[in-house]
Amino acid sequence: MRCLARCLLLIVASLGSAAGAADRTEETLSAVIGVAATVQPSARSAGTLGVERHGTGTLIRDGVVLTIGYLVMEADSIQLTGADGRTVPATLAGYDHASGLALLRAVGQLGGKPLALGDATRLAERDPAMVVTAPAREEPTLVRVVSRRPFSGSWEYLLDAAIYTYPPVMEWSGAPLIGPHGELLGVGSLVVNDAGGPGTRSPGNVFVPIDLLKPILDDLLASGKRAGPARPWLGVNADEVHGRLFVSRVSPEGPAERAGLKPGDIVVAVGGEEVTSLAAFYRKVWARGPAGTSVPLRVLQGAQLKDLSIRSIDRVEYFKAARSD
Repeated sequence: MRCLARCLLLIVASLGSAAGAADRTEETLSAVIGVAATVQPSARSAGTLGVERHGTGTLIRDGVVLTIGYLVMEADSIQLTGADGRTVPATLAGYDHASGLALLRAVGQLGGKPLALGDATRLAERDPAMVVTAPAREEPTLVRVVSRRPFSGSWEYLLDAAIYTYPPVMEWSGAPLIGPHGELLGVGSLVVNDAGGPGTRSPGNVFVPIDLLKPILDDLLASGKRAGPARPWLGVNADEVHGRLFVSRVSPEGPAERAGLKPGDIVVAVGGEEVTSLAAFYRKVWARGPAGTSVPLRVLQGAQLKDLSIRSIDRVEYFKAARSD
């Protein structure tokens, strides 16, 4: 499958002119960048994401690399490795918790030709694409889109039109999803067991659509975050099981824990409105107002219904800023 993907890339590169096809293929692959980050053991995300993180990024502008945010969350140091094997340090240029995307800025010369940003809205089921990871840059994996649907993460995260692909790529973190014209269509986020749809047994990957980056790209580069008020964040991890939302974890010293929410609780309603799915839960919380808004929750603790008021915060306030030196 990997060899087939590289052959397909060569064929696509040769369309319109046979001359220079190999060069265009190498240009596309040169945009794939290795990302390595180190996090202090005391970091809040160390327990769940580890202190040594490795993945992939994509060069989208000279010296600017796009990757998935959890690789570099609270990073103490970041290193980028280009296709030529050269490694340079990097700083965190911007992080958007809503999309889960992060931008890195190389400190020093980073080779490669930037990939153009494509249009992920045109991706439909059964469309082919390629996934390229830094460890296997020379062996792209041919995949197909098997679903375009919402994705709800247990960590207060929601994508309205995530890209689900098959077969699964096991080094997915930050890997680019590349379209037939060498354009960037998505950023690798997760591996899942139901890529084909809810209830299916079809392992695959979830990609963040590149369209989520376009409206906020300039803001991230200018100020490190998207413009406008931040979403309210509670510090709740919940699992959706048969129409019930079970709290699986609360962030230590986070807003939900301070308000008395506990693992094992069941979230019943937000502001008096019943919620039976993660997507509905998040949308109702976010609709209450910006970060700092108090969010009323009705929860079932054991056999008792309780009303809690959780004063939300900006998620950025909870996690330490990455060092830039």
